Amino acid sequence: MPVEMKVLMNHIYEYQKGVRRMVLFTFNQKYEPAVVDRMRRLQLPFLLQPVGNGCLNLYFGRRECLDAVRMIVDKPLSRLTPEEDFILGAMLGYDLCAQCERYCERKCRRGHCGAAGA
Repeated sequence: MPVEMKVLMNHIYEYQKGVRRMVLFTFNQKYEPAVVDRMRRLQLPFLLQPVGNGCLNLYFGRRECLDAVRMIVDKPLSRLTPEEDFILGAMLGYDLCAQCERYCERKCRRGHCGAAGA
């Protein structure tokens, strides 16, 4: 079994055990038939989006999360606004403090740094 598929299986295990409510997995498009087959056989809600360079993003998890992803991620991830990036990271269960730091950094890069009140 290719390493990418082993990683996917670990993500699926974590989702099924309740460790995650949503997963983002980037993989080589040559595995698309196997990935789609696995998602359908396990009856897991999923969304595929092309990344470019022969890769796809697979989002899977709770339907309400996937509905939000459909609304937020309508462009390449690198073009998300700082707010969209923050929301997606929080939905994926990334460390909240790290997401806050990333958000502030991205906002400042765009020239929107605000002075903090005392």
